[in-house]
Amino acid sequence: MKIAIVGYGNMGKTYAGSFIHSRFIKADDIFVFNRSIPAEKETFGIPAGNFFTEINVGISEVDIVILSVKPQDFSSVSANLKNFISDKQVLLSVMAGVKIETIEKQLQCFKIVRSMPNIATQIGMGMTVFSASSAIDRKELFIVQNLINTTGKSVYVEEEKLIDAATAVSGSGPAYVFYFMNSMIEAAQQLGFSQSEAELLVNQTFIGAINLQNGSSLSNQEWIAKVASKGGTTEKALEIFSANATEAVIGKAVMAANERALELGS
Repeated sequence: MKIAIVGYGNMGKTYAGSFIHSRFIKADDIFVFNRSIPAEKETFGIPAGNFFTEINVGISEVDIVILSVKPQDFSSVSANLKNFISDKQVLLSVMAGVKIETIEKQLQCFKIVRSMPNIATQIGMGMTVFSASSAIDRKELFIVQNLINTTGKSVYVEEEKLIDAATAVSGSGPAYVFYFMNSMIEAAQQLGFSQSEAELLVNQTFIGAINLQNGSSLSNQEWIAKVASKGGTTEKALEIFSANATEAVIGKAVMAANERALELGS
């Protein structure tokens, strides 16, 4: 199987590296089309002859084309790309906000998978939500999901509108976690810990909590009850969260992110 990556920014490099490190795709079978040739350390062993600064007829020979250009650049890229691809090829888009219908119209191709990965794909622990056009068959969808899963885990959704919802939850989600972690680190420093000590306390607490949750069948609420002893310190902290409607604020923030994703998509 041969893969073309159009756009070699963060996501393009992430996919190239993940495909090769997982041994799912050989370096010789990856072709990159980008405005500039990357440094050798960013090629992951892809032959120099497989990098091109202009889209050419060679892209017509691959099985899957990954569209990882910036959304605002898609119109200009598609004007040239449509001359070299066919409706037999599968297109995997990681362009935020660009709908399947838009890709179909601009490229006159109909086997399209639209995905929303998050930043943790860079370390193989990403979360990707994806949807597909009706022209994609089960075998093609299975192959694409295997490609995506080299960067972490994935969820397939039949309704494309859930891609925008995923943007608000898993796409933007890492920033919410960093925000909460940073607040805890600052509080720890106010209590007397050095910055490095505070960072270690908070980072390891998050890692431990996630692994506890992943390794058991208990719900988040059940874990909260296990930590929060009656009349103890955790209960007092949770009372402050409740008094300030923290859960509702987080929900409103996610909904606001979803509304913005819808605006950008239209």
